[in-house]
Amino acid sequence: MDHGAEYYRRFLGGDKEALTAIIREYKDGLTFFLCGFTGDLTAAEELTQETFVRLYVKKPRFSGRSQFKTWLYGIGRNTAREYCRRSKQTEPLPEGWDAPDETADPALAYFREEKNRAVHRVMRRLKPEYRQILWLSYFEALDRTEIAAILKKSVNSVDVLLHRARKALRTEWEKEGYSE
Repeated sequence: MDHGAEYYRRFLGGDKEALTAIIREYKDGLTFFLCGFTGDLTAAEELTQETFVRLYVKKPRFSGRSQFKTWLYGIGRNTAREYCRRSKQTEPLPEGWDAPDETADPALAYFREEKNRAVHRVMRRLKPEYRQILWLSYFEALDRTEIAAILKKSVNSVDVLLHRARKALRTEWEKEGYSE
């Protein structure tokens, strides 16, 4: 459930703990979404912090016409675009940045880690816009309307972009030696 709007209302009313709740709930997903812009997990973490600083300092108005998460990711997207214009450089994700589940069976953990690495290798080879839309669709489980609002595209454009991203992912996945 998306409690962000309630937390944000409380934050604007003076409850500083509500901002902490927003950060706790949205930090990880926002970071990985922004990583699609930068290709660098460290830069994405900094952009996530900058996004939350903007909330704290500027206190932008949330109209409620969209989900809070959609609105927040839009602020993050704008922050990332400014960063990309300033820096003009991106770096790939570090190899194996997903930590394996240490409590799982060692053999299963090994295979899960290898598959995670393969997914990240394949994702890094995709265009940034493909990485972003796949992340929003599959990892954040947003619907087409929410994705369109975040990316500032029409729903039809999102459909076309998602189709092309899936096709590119499938092609790269097969090059990696996997079949589905």
